[in-house]
Amino acid sequence: MSEPPALAAYTLWRDALAEVDEVFASPPGLDGPVDGCTYCTAESELRVLGGDPADVPDDLLGHFMREVASHWDEDQYSVLWRRFIPRALRRWGPDGDGTDPSDVMGRLGRRGARLADWPVAERAAVERAFRALLHVAVTDGRPYWEITDLIEGIAHATGALEPWLDHIARLTGPEADAGVVRLAFGWGTELLWEELKFTWWYDGDPQLIAAWLPTLRARITAFAVRHPHCKNASDALIAIDALEAGTWGAWLYPYDMRTLGGPVLIHQS
Repeated sequence: MSEPPALAAYTLWRDALAEVDEVFASPPGLDGPVDGCTYCTAESELRVLGGDPADVPDDLLGHFMREVASHWDEDQYSVLWRRFIPRALRRWGPDGDGTDPSDVMGRLGRRGARLADWPVAERAAVERAFRALLHVAVTDGRPYWEITDLIEGIAHATGALEPWLDHIARLTGPEADAGVVRLAFGWGTELLWEELKFTWWYDGDPQLIAAWLPTLRARITAFAVRHPHCKNASDALIAIDALEAGTWGAWLYPYDMRTLGGPVLIHQS
């Protein structure tokens, strides 16, 4: 008997973490004591960061992950991330601390730890974990903005958006279909309201999403047929139609209605 789709996604995540643990079982060594901004990080904490990665307290690890790359020695920064990546991935996972990953994941990008330059096996293990994270996010019923935060962080870390959109499009099953519908509606309305911006990934191009959404039309249409009362699906199709036609959406912008003191009006199907 096969696993339910939601459990299958978690199995993929656990398997990906197991591979990460194996690949990073022998953490790379540092070339000397950790060199960081002592205004932000005490020297005693720098010594702890240079020790066994497993002995670094969670709060200190979180501080390191949030601190900008320029506050650390450039040559050591990538090595530190390679030493902590198994724990970092767990913080971003379904059993993590639940914080928005879109900023911190970007520390792995080309202006930070340069994940793209890591040894092939290490990079492959991290990217497999990213694919599993997205699989869980799209299929576990979370709101679309939590999925988009994760996508931004992963795209920033890897320097590309297209592979992750392709990965989402290849996910199958009813939970994946529902997640894609929520994502399409959320992104579609943000594009129509000219609100879709990447908060931390300044090199990201939202027009890649605008070009991707119409490729989902057949899938969303089939979902709408199976679930005729699903407003997300019908509204996602309306948003895609408007994007392709280059017209305004069918909804009043919510901010305008709040300014007028009235209720937020959503398109009535």
